[in-house]
Amino acid sequence: MRFTVFGATGGVGGEVVRQALEAGHEVTAVVRDPAALKADGERLEVARADLSDVPSLGPLVAGRDVVLSGLGARGRRTDGLVTRLTGAVVAAMEAESTRRLVMVSAAPVIQPPPDEPLTARLTLAVVRQVFGEVYADLAGAEALLARSGTEWTAVRPPRLTDGPLTGTYRRVTGANPRAGRSLSRADTAHAMLGAVEDPGTVRQGVGVAY
Repeated sequence: MRFTVFGATGGVGGEVVRQALEAGHEVTAVVRDPAALKADGERLEVARADLSDVPSLGPLVAGRDVVLSGLGARGRRTDGLVTRLTGAVVAAMEAESTRRLVMVSAAPVIQPPPDEPLTARLTLAVVRQVFGEVYADLAGAEALLARSGTEWTAVRPPRLTDGPLTGTYRRVTGANPRAGRSLSRADTAHAMLGAVEDPGTVRQGVGVAY
C-alpha cells in the first residue's frame, strides 16, 4: 500500500513511518525538517512541505491508499494548530479524491466509561484542567473530520510513553477502555496501522490502552 504520513518526525508519526516501512509499504513522510526524521529505506520518500499551503499538499496525497496523521501539540498552548493543519490535509485529500485518513487523538477528548473508577475520574479531571486547550484542539480536529467526506478514524490513546512495541493492548470502538492509563507511542502507531483496513473503525473514534 501507499501511505502518506503527516507529523512524521513526532513520536507517534515516526513510529508509524518505521512500522509501515517494516511491513513493506511505500511511505511518503511529510516533514518540516528532513534531518529530524529517524527512518530510512528504499520505499521511503521524504517531502518537505508547508501544511498551511493546501495546493502544495495535493501531490503528496494523490493516489495514496491512506493518509495517517501524527500531528499533535508540543505544549499546553495550541491556538487551534492541529485543527487548522488537519483542515488543510482534509482539503488536499478531498481535492485529490483520497478517502482514507487515520489520525492520532487522545482519550480525554471524550467522556470516560460509566464504570470508570473514581481515582481515574479524578486524575482525568486534573489532566483536562492542565491540558484543556490541547484536548479542545483535538476535539476540533475530530469534529472537522466528522463534517468531511473522508473515511476517517481517530485513535485515542491515554498518556503516551516511550515503551516498546508489544502489540498487546485493549481497543474499544466508540469509547475508551476502562481504567486505561497509558500506551506506548509504538503501540499507538501499531493501532493506527491496524485500523487502516478495518472497516469497523471508519468514521469512528477508537480508544486504545494497556
